[in-house]
Amino acid sequence: MRALIIALASALLAPLALARAIPDPNQKHAPGNEAPQTPIAQAGYSTPVNYQLQCAGCHLGDGTGSKVNDTPKMKDFVGNFLKVEGGREFLVRVPGMSQSALNDAQLADLLNWLLREDGMAGKSMPAHYQPYSADEVARLRKVSMLNLPDTRAHLIEQMRALGIAIEDGMNGTP
Repeated sequence: MRALIIALASALLAPLALARAIPDPNQKHAPGNEAPQTPIAQAGYSTPVNYQLQCAGCHLGDGTGSKVNDTPKMKDFVGNFLKVEGGREFLVRVPGMSQSALNDAQLADLLNWLLREDGMAGKSMPAHYQPYSADEVARLRKVSMLNLPDTRAHLIEQMRALGIAIEDGMNGTP
């Protein structure tokens, strides 16, 4: 009997809960939010702010990532991708990069900022780094990555073959 009462109460309350989820077409903007938001690609934010807006939600503010959330560590590791064939392209084509709200020049700046020796990439940077250009990013981000896990696994295998320690927080390492 109790289950029947709970079921009936749920059935009666469900339309009320759903009604709140339907947007009110006459709803006004909150005070101070009347102007439409400027798209990130046009906002002119600094590169560190773009990192916070586009990357830090998953990779965290310091680039340590989260194995629980299947997000690899970038700190002192991301530069290793530049040491293997296909790794440079991979960094642009990762969905979080290629599908970000940043324009090509902003994305090139972000990648170059991440890959600084005194920044996120740290000790993982190769000796001779060619910075990304907006044109290179534009060309690469148009090519979809169809299988991120396998592509990444192949690059990690290449790193291992070169004797690079895999310290990305994903493969049973710190």
